[in-house]
Amino acid sequence: MSTISKLALFTALASVLASCAGPVSRTPYTAASASVTPAAIPAASPGDQAGLMQFVASFRPRAIAAGVSPATYDRAMSIARYNPEVIRLDRKQAEFSRPVWLYLDSAVSDARITTGRQMLARHANTLAAIEGRYGVPREIVLAVWGMESNFGANRGKMQIIPSLATLAYDGRRGEMFQNQLIAALKIIQAGDTDPEHMLGSWAGAMGHTQFMPTSYLSYAVDFTGDGRRDIWSDDPTDSLASTAAYLARSGWNRGQPWGAEVTLPQGFNMGLIGKGTRRSDWAGMGVRRIGGGALPGGSGSIIMPAGARGPAFLILDNFRSILRYNNSDNYALGVSFLGERIAGRAGIQGGWPREDRPLSTAEREEIQVRLRQKGFYDGEIDGLFGSGTMEAVAAFQRSIGATPDGYPTSILLGQLRR
Repeated sequence: MSTISKLALFTALASVLASCAGPVSRTPYTAASASVTPAAIPAASPGDQAGLMQFVASFRPRAIAAGVSPATYDRAMSIARYNPEVIRLDRKQAEFSRPVWLYLDSAVSDARITTGRQMLARHANTLAAIEGRYGVPREIVLAVWGMESNFGANRGKMQIIPSLATLAYDGRRGEMFQNQLIAALKIIQAGDTDPEHMLGSWAGAMGHTQFMPTSYLSYAVDFTGDGRRDIWSDDPTDSLASTAAYLARSGWNRGQPWGAEVTLPQGFNMGLIGKGTRRSDWAGMGVRRIGGGALPGGSGSIIMPAGARGPAFLILDNFRSILRYNNSDNYALGVSFLGERIAGRAGIQGGWPREDRPLSTAEREEIQVRLRQKGFYDGEIDGLFGSGTMEAVAAFQRSIGATPDGYPTSILLGQLRR
């Protein structure tokens, strides 16, 4: 059968399934955000669209076996389309990695602080109730909102079902997105939204605080009591409460801070830097809180995201809870300090090594390759500097008598090339 004939066959099948599908939720869904117009899906090649329709048909038994009803599947997947823009974004890779200070300049901008304080006043009663129930400070919840969608301004307008179907069929991480697609179908089945109004970003993150479908199923709450966990409407209440519920269930300790910016004494053992070292005696080792006062209590780690020439931070378990939301030290620092500024407290006081030039992706990959060749690294060559790469950098630095701060620079690359 020709590609065009297959396309016609599967398109017709989708239309028939849509026309005969039964109700997908226990009660009719009325979208509070119905005025939001979904982003148009660019035209796909006939072959891509035909392939997606074939995937829709073949994936149906797996979704049903996972608990999605036939009616829900047929109704929701009737709007599935191959979205070439989603694939383009999935395969896009930045040429240069953004330095942490530029990331934080944007994350904790004056405009975002101002908006955050306005939202703190506007939603004071709601935020107080959420904080009372879950124990997560209102400024942290607001900071996540600001980081994820600029306080609701950038929630995303792509229909989630076509996006996830495209990524499940043709993406780099097909299995992951197949699981997300099943979760999205279960959300629709529960009646929290419908296929047309389930909107979000290109990779499937949804609502004011950008929940992936699997996270939504695990953590989203109906704080308003209207029977739905509605993270898509203009009212952010359920989204903010769901974020607090997520952090609380990820180990947030009520009454404890995320951590603090600190200074290190002369001659401090830099081998102790990193999330892998946890201690409760930092004060006895000469670590001091910037601005004075006692260090936060409890066991914590010290991180220096820009190496020995940048600021140092003592991070506690609550910082690690933020990492459960997004496993990036930069992101967690952005949330932490945006929260500090929204609450009227000081921002980061230490200086950044802004004269350092950013490394290209090719250079970062070369660092990993050369670390592997020298026996310090056995992870993936992807140009992404997580804890594994940074530990390998620190080990190499120790081997040559350099300060083992684990921070990648052009100087480090030169040392590796020698």
